[in-house]
Amino acid sequence: MNYWLMKSEPDDVSIDDLARRHTVGWYGVRNYQARNFMRDTQQIGDGVLFYHSSCEHVGIAGIARVASAPYPDPTQFDPTNKYFDPKSTPEKPRWQQVDVEFVRKTRLLSLAELRQYPPLANMVVLQKGSRLSITPVTQQEWDFIQELLAC
Repeated sequence: MNYWLMKSEPDDVSIDDLARRHTVGWYGVRNYQARNFMRDTQQIGDGVLFYHSSCEHVGIAGIARVASAPYPDPTQFDPTNKYFDPKSTPEKPRWQQVDVEFVRKTRLLSLAELRQYPPLANMVVLQKGSRLSITPVTQQEWDFIQELLAC
């Protein structure tokens, strides 16, 4: 089993939206490294730290899990969508997505709070210049965060 931190802008899809819908497609990823994590490494059942980004209160807002194998992101084919990619075709799609399933909403574990804990010092999301929307989380980081969220 692998663990991931997946960023979403709450104006697009928040943890509350995921709770209401139960499952959402993780669409709109337009970074090759993040796409490759979904396409090549993520497995059904992998744990997800659902992270609110590009908002007033950034941080981990809930727990989810990967709920599907990767499949082509349909937004890449829609010319009216902000994620449209004119170089992508249904025969040769460039962008993939997975479905993510709600597990539970948590208290907000802010970026500032994450930075306070030495066991999390090497977390990718805490590294200077880290902007990837999907990053791996180690077993130790996952376990430590689960303990923090249990309090």
